[in-house]
Amino acid sequence: MMERRRMDAALLVLFLVHLATALEVPLDLLEGLPQPPTITHQSPKDYIIDPRENIIIQCEAKGKPHPSFSWTRNGTHFDIDQDPNVTMKPHSGTLVVDISRTKAEQYECVYQCTARNKHGTAVSNNIVVRQSRSPLWSKEKIKPIVVQEGVSLVLPCRPPAGLPPPIIFWMDNNFQRLPQSRRVSQSLNGDLYFSNVLREDSRNDYICYARFPYTQTIQQKQPITVKVLNLDAINDTMAAFYNDTDLFSEDPADERKPTFLIPSGPSSSKMVLRGQVLEMECIAEGLPTPEISWTKNSGDLPVNRTSYLHYQKTLRIVNVSESDAGDYRCTARNKLGTVYHTIHIMVKAAPFWISGAPRNLVLAPGEDGVLTCRASGTPKPSVTWAMNGIPIENSPKDLSRKVEDDTIIFSVVQSGSSAVYQCNVSNDYGYLLSNAFVNVLSETPRVLTQANKVYQVIKNHRALLDCASFGSPIPRITWFKDSRSSTLDGDPYMHHDNGTLEIHVAQAHHSGKYTCVARNTLGIYENHVYLEVKDPTRILKQPDYKQVQRGRSVVFECKVTYDPSLQPTVTWLKDDGELPDDERLIVDFDSLTITDVTENDAGVYTCIMNTTLDQDSARAELTVVGATPTPAVVYERPDPPTDLELTDKKKRSVQLTWTPGDEHNSPIQKFLIQYEDSLHHRGHWHNLTEVPGTKTTAHLKLSPYVHYIFRVLAVNSVGFSRPSFPSRMFKTEPAAPDENPTGVHGFGTEHDNLVISWKPLTGLQSNGPGLHYKVMWRQKLMESDWTKVTVANNSKFVVSGTPTFVPYELKVQAVNDHGAGPEPAIAHGYSGEDLPVAAPENVQAVLLNSTLSEVHWDPVPPKSIRGHLKGYKVYYWRERSLHKHNPHHVEKQILTFSGNHTHGILPGLHPFSLYSFNVRVYNGKGDGPPSPTQQFETPEGVPGPPTSLVVTNTNMDTLTLEWNPPHDRNGHITGYTLKYQPVNNSNELGPVEELALPANATSFTLLNLKYSTRYKFYLNAKTVRGAGTAISQEAVTIMDEAVTSRQVDIATQGWFIGLMCAIALLILILLIICFIQRNKGGKYPVKEKEDAHTDPEFQPMKDDDCTFGEYSDNEDHKPLKGSRTPSNGTVKRDDSDDSLVDYGEGGDGQFNEDGSFIGQYSGKSVSRETAEGHESSEAPSPINAMNSLNSFV
Repeated sequence: MMERRRMDAALLVLFLVHLATALEVPLDLLEGLPQPPTITHQSPKDYIIDPRENIIIQCEAKGKPHPSFSWTRNGTHFDIDQDPNVTMKPHSGTLVVDISRTKAEQYECVYQCTARNKHGTAVSNNIVVRQSRSPLWSKEKIKPIVVQEGVSLVLPCRPPAGLPPPIIFWMDNNFQRLPQSRRVSQSLNGDLYFSNVLREDSRNDYICYARFPYTQTIQQKQPITVKVLNLDAINDTMAAFYNDTDLFSEDPADERKPTFLIPSGPSSSKMVLRGQVLEMECIAEGLPTPEISWTKNSGDLPVNRTSYLHYQKTLRIVNVSESDAGDYRCTARNKLGTVYHTIHIMVKAAPFWISGAPRNLVLAPGEDGVLTCRASGTPKPSVTWAMNGIPIENSPKDLSRKVEDDTIIFSVVQSGSSAVYQCNVSNDYGYLLSNAFVNVLSETPRVLTQANKVYQVIKNHRALLDCASFGSPIPRITWFKDSRSSTLDGDPYMHHDNGTLEIHVAQAHHSGKYTCVARNTLGIYENHVYLEVKDPTRILKQPDYKQVQRGRSVVFECKVTYDPSLQPTVTWLKDDGELPDDERLIVDFDSLTITDVTENDAGVYTCIMNTTLDQDSARAELTVVGATPTPAVVYERPDPPTDLELTDKKKRSVQLTWTPGDEHNSPIQKFLIQYEDSLHHRGHWHNLTEVPGTKTTAHLKLSPYVHYIFRVLAVNSVGFSRPSFPSRMFKTEPAAPDENPTGVHGFGTEHDNLVISWKPLTGLQSNGPGLHYKVMWRQKLMESDWTKVTVANNSKFVVSGTPTFVPYELKVQAVNDHGAGPEPAIAHGYSGEDLPVAAPENVQAVLLNSTLSEVHWDPVPPKSIRGHLKGYKVYYWRERSLHKHNPHHVEKQILTFSGNHTHGILPGLHPFSLYSFNVRVYNGKGDGPPSPTQQFETPEGVPGPPTSLVVTNTNMDTLTLEWNPPHDRNGHITGYTLKYQPVNNSNELGPVEELALPANATSFTLLNLKYSTRYKFYLNAKTVRGAGTAISQEAVTIMDEAVTSRQVDIATQGWFIGLMCAIALLILILLIICFIQRNKGGKYPVKEKEDAHTDPEFQPMKDDDCTFGEYSDNEDHKPLKGSRTPSNGTVKRDDSDDSLVDYGEGGDGQFNEDGSFIGQYSGKSVSRETAEGHESSEAPSPINAMNSLNSFV
């Protein structure tokens, strides 16, 4: 058991080490180095192509030797040489399909690319190639819609299904977007919704357009005519006429509370994938127009990812995460009431990487390594492995390789075992496929950083010296300076894992030659670089605030000090922009002169001194006044203090005095005293203390082992003065530390160790050279001696070989060359945890009801827990239902009870079922062993509703009901209860009849029912626990034949025949009047017809706002931009009579082959003139007649 644990610990360490040190072979730098193939570029998984262009399926890979490529199509080998339309690019796997001689749909398949060389095989994703489609709108004749003012209305769009789906928008005949508002808006599926209609909604050009983005074509639906009428404005005769023609089915609309048009019902549900965009919509009707608002029942909406569209009717959440799951409620409200709808959102997730895709491994023979393919998803994805494109279970066995779920462990790899491994992670919503190679190499070290490279840094800044290397085994990097007397370790040097050497605060003495040495078991390699530390660029004389009279000259000074090897350049800005191009502005190296000043020269001027390594800047304001300004008090920052002097010098204190500078008409408010520690942080100034502006002396408390230099700044209402010149240096003597480290903690990372950590002291807290720490520990409750160890340049210590989960007392004391700090306080911690070794005892279940059980157990003794008790877990599952008709179930569930619980409730159980369960204790390391599995049976419960209820054999006074038993019986069915009652035309329910039916019945015939009557039926099942939920159904008995005959006889009555004749005569007179009015003016030009009845002709679309360009009325019938026409420049009209002429007034229109309208109205066709003769005028169409009728009415 102990050996097994040691092996697991060793594997974990190896896993972490190789994750941190996995190498990519740098092919571009190391020629001839072998490497298995790596896919570098491939087409997307879902690849939509333009059918008008050649198909290009990408597949690029690298490797040494360069890989060869092959393809599969729909899972079988694709022989490219046998297809004359397909070629492969040279030195590449990319396919090019020439569609000039074939159709693109022949190549709509699933493709996969394989790249192989002698070291392995890599495969691409499955690339599903589909061509984009922009189908035509189905032809239809849309009848005019006549509605009453105030009611709701939905105008359907129903665009043709394209790939990808089209973009929908509504426009009028003039190609202008239809206005939308809280009352009128477009839904997500493209339909146009009116919460209530107004008289101004009447128009005959509601047109739905669909734009297909890939082919850049637009299709339009036939125009929809909407007429909104108000019965109060129509005389009684015409109102009766409209009612007789069934134009209205209800009384005039009054104000009403909101109801939802979509979605329907009180609740609905929706599923969305993690990372996608979630759009929920609620559109309500009502009068006045309802307002829509959104809330989330279980929390707040994500502020940064939430937006509202379509006047609050659509809630949009981008980049969906699991936290967005839950119930969302939309509220529709007006002054008459409120209505709610709840949308339950379920968030699923296609597989996604937790810590990135598997990384390539470069191993030396005999080394160990780990490939990890760790991903997550909802539902949990499955992981499969392949080697060189072949499932790993079918690959040659390799004793050095062990597959454990999402991990492959390699032990003592051998030469020649290089391969490419494929990890496939998939669930119901997608998959991830990743290639990772294991490259077994024996290579001597090589340093990739340029030899003799020169690094330049500014003094007191960080310096980074690179030493990028490659080798197998991975080389170990060491650094030397100049004479190579010793390696560069410890302060101020720090080594990075990639070989880079860092100097925290570079000083002049750090300049010189540095040698980087890369070493492994096969050899050694050296590289030299150079570091030059430069003086910083600083502005000594800053420009001052200037107030100058108009017409005078002004000079801003900007004197700078810099490293002689870095020539600075000066840049002047005005108000953070470039200087005006004006010869009056003269720029010298250390000044800016402005002659003949004007009011436009007023502003803020900035001086910027730049070198290749750093820069410094300063700014000042220029105020321009009149030629004879009124004397004014000028307020400026104070001058810096002078004459700094140190007196009363003691070990840990000193007195500082100074002389204030000129206040410049603003009293000094305070003095700020700063210090520089030239021993530890040269060049960095720190605030020490502040004193009131009335004092010129400060008593300063100091720390040991610091080389102090002081300076003073004065502050008034304008701002800070420049710093004073520094004082003389004052060195305090070193001493033992005054304090010990804080934040002492003890914890275990393994079951047999104790990690002691603390917050180290700063250089200022060290009080002297040689700072280190005395770390002490002993087991608690054991009067043993303290074990001690000395630690330097670290803030933690690992104690190995400790017992599992034992309390310890800990102390950490600071020590330097001058003594130890005070006695440290005792902290407490525990050694590492291990899995519990005991299971809970006396486990039993107590049934509370048919869906609830309480589980009891005795607590596990603390010694057996071997860690911090986190709680208990109850594993339970439904074995099967106790009913013979129900299938076998295994639904494992886990309930966690945090803390020291001894019982817990199992909710949501299925009645009349057999359950198994066990209990486990768990700590910070994981679960303990399970208790013996026990079982219990839940009692019977009430059944669910019958699965179906169907009405058959309907007669005048009888009908038959047929049903199936409930799916969830939850016990033995003892019978059924049937209730039924009549329903009149006002939906009022009549008296209820109730029948008891036997348990084995599945149908029943009802007798003596009333003819032509609607009935409502309710059927529920019963067990010994009571009746379950009912299922309902409605049916109508057949009308009596005698009554039907009497209704038919009405048509033979004389009065009815006379009434019909009168109505027919009235309609005939109206049609004659309309015909006379239409032909009274004779013929009229085609242009007037176009103006009166604009045909919906496609125009070029603007990409930014989806509106059309200017309508062209030229006579040359120019086609729509981007549309295709035959080579002879003509467009042949389809022989079908189902054309634009059939749907409205006008001449022939021209359409291209994809259905886009590309012409304009023309005159009468030759065929029509021949058929009708030259003497006849245009025949009135039914639409014209209806328009005339509407005008008359």
